[in-house]
Amino acid sequence: QVQLVESGGGLVQPGGSLRLSCAASGSAFSINVVTWYRQPPGKQRELVAAIISGGSTNYAASVKGRFTISRDNANNTVYLQMNNLKPEDTAVYYCNAVITQYSGVRAYWGQGTQVTISP
Repeated sequence: QVQLVESGGGLVQPGGSLRLSCAASGSAFSINVVTWYRQPPGKQRELVAAIISGGSTNYAASVKGRFTISRDNANNTVYLQMNNLKPEDTAVYYCNAVITQYSGVRAYWGQGTQVTISP
């Protein structure tokens, strides 16, 4: 079993920055793809950014140039650096990881972390 734990959310003013972390723990696993999603209040969950094992990244148009996804393979942690935050970035942010274990490939979700952008 693998667990994903997100951290780093909070309340910041517009123009501020936050760094979210998604840490995976468990035994005998490798992370293939990690994707950050967000769900704004009253809206559907949407893709924010993704990173694959080789390091390639992908971003939603709304965050490109402001957010950076990166990974620390040694610590099984993926980060989402969010700069120049806007009120429309307010959402619960979730990480999703596609993980390979002896038992096969499975996707895991974190519990979510609240990000609120407000003056």
